[in-house]
Amino acid sequence: MRYETVEVGDVDEFGSYQMTEEEMIAFAEQYDPQPFHVDPEAAREYPYGGLIASGWHTCAVTMRLLVENQFRDGDNLGSPGVDELRWHEPVRPGDTLGVRVEVTNKRPLESDPNRGLVQSTVETRREDGTLVLSWESNVFVRRDPEA
Repeated sequence: MRYETVEVGDVDEFGSYQMTEEEMIAFAEQYDPQPFHVDPEAAREYPYGGLIASGWHTCAVTMRLLVENQFRDGDNLGSPGVDELRWHEPVRPGDTLGVRVEVTNKRPLESDPNRGLVQSTVETRREDGTLVLSWESNVFVRRDPEA
């Protein structure tokens, strides 16, 4: 994604990532070892009624899909952070996730003519369209100061 090629209102949808119980447990054991993320038996006793992915795992999968599909050209120059991170619905074993990105704003950086800031709404959805994760993204991208 290069600054000159992106426009406010652009929408991109991509990705297909299936969550497995084994991967969900392995991630949670290392980073978020709450019972409803690591123990299918214990998870039944929680309000979710079964094992669910850590929200941080869902964020990591979303980031992977972004890197593979939007940032693959090397024009992504990092991020000052995300805003309004929300987990809307639990992700369960077998769910297949995809990502939708809508550009909401862009502006050149006055401090660096080689970079621009692109702001987008990032949504992760199950294959049935259910929204499971969203955040407001801020990404520095390569910019041609001559353009």
